[in-house]
Amino acid sequence: MNSQIAVDQINEQGHLTIGGVDIVELAQKYGTPLVVYDVDQIRRQIRAFKKVFEEENMAYAVSYASKAFAAIAMYQVIAEEGAYTDVVSAGELFTAIKANFPMERVSFHGNNKSLTELEMAVKNHVGKIIIDNFHEIQLLAQVLKKYDATISVMLRIAPGISAHTHEYDQTGQIDSKFGFDLESGQAEKALKQVLANPRMKMLGIHAHIGSQIFALNGFEMGAQKLMVVAQDWREKYGYLAQVINVGGGFGIKYTQEDHPLRPEEFVKVIKTEAEKMNYPLPEIDIEPGRSIVGPAGYNLYTVGSRKDIPGYRSYITVDGGMGDNIRPALYQAKYETVLATDPQAPLTEHVRIAGKYCESGDILAEDQALPQVKAGDLLAMLDTGAYGYSMASNYNRNPRPAVVFAENGKAKLVIKRESLEDLVHLDQSYLN
Repeated sequence: MNSQIAVDQINEQGHLTIGGVDIVELAQKYGTPLVVYDVDQIRRQIRAFKKVFEEENMAYAVSYASKAFAAIAMYQVIAEEGAYTDVVSAGELFTAIKANFPMERVSFHGNNKSLTELEMAVKNHVGKIIIDNFHEIQLLAQVLKKYDATISVMLRIAPGISAHTHEYDQTGQIDSKFGFDLESGQAEKALKQVLANPRMKMLGIHAHIGSQIFALNGFEMGAQKLMVVAQDWREKYGYLAQVINVGGGFGIKYTQEDHPLRPEEFVKVIKTEAEKMNYPLPEIDIEPGRSIVGPAGYNLYTVGSRKDIPGYRSYITVDGGMGDNIRPALYQAKYETVLATDPQAPLTEHVRIAGKYCESGDILAEDQALPQVKAGDLLAMLDTGAYGYSMASNYNRNPRPAVVFAENGKAKLVIKRESLEDLVHLDQSYLN
């Protein structure tokens, strides 16, 4: 049996269960491809992050990174757990509003926020805006003046630290589209502009060094750099940072080769670095997204055709693919997949799992060990909760899948499956 599946996830029928619900029942009721989340696992991860801060007696905020997966139901669970959230678009903010998420617990990120988005944030009284560039400072100043408003802000800096991860997942290095560069003096110039505007309440400093990180040294260096900057700005400008936000990027276990950090490991490293400075310990904020929802998500597929190429490999094709999980094609991301009706079955062959999309690169798994499977069998891909549905598309005019939340033996449809009619509802005829 795959070691990433707990024994208590197998029921008496030998089927995989999610949130106490038989995966076969889920597929029969909601169809495939299907995205399913174990809600209790989401809650446990949020609580684990909060617990370690509380045990260290630190002021903190755990802010869920919406880009990993945003839906009304997701925001409702986050709100119930007392967590915060960060959004990066009007769409994410609108979804949080629809979920009645507390706006004072929202942070607005993004490297090219529009005037409309900033107005939306100000009018809805979001908790803070993470300023990313000089253009944004000017736009926000206009909006605040227009609405005679004030708002809390933080400056995102590029600390010059590259995480050991995929090139597209690195965001903290100097050569990045995100944040104010420290080396050139951009960050200090931005600070002076913000401090000069009485409508902007400068809360602190933010940095994010990347995603799917397994090494402690990146977080150690990031926290150290932020504290050095805070100390420097205090000496030069008398500015005392109330909040230091170290971002997220905590890796998860997709395969046996992945060895994620425990929450207490990086929190203690961050605290140690903060306490080294002659500086009042600020509130420490983190922004986990993948690590909250990734391990809680599963993609269910039905097997269709099979192609055996003597001397090469066998292809198993499923009814989903890059339209519901583009990460294998985009990042060469690896996942584990199991036969949902018998995860304990002996593994008898290695196959390539292909999607149904008209692209040679639509491969969900290059080399997956499986029992002998046939058309109609149900496969479950593990740890797909982050950046799967949120990056889903209608490529080849395929509808996006439904999303179900499972908890305490009950399942709830939280996003309907798109219909064929949904695919054309924005189309306009050229002939009239």
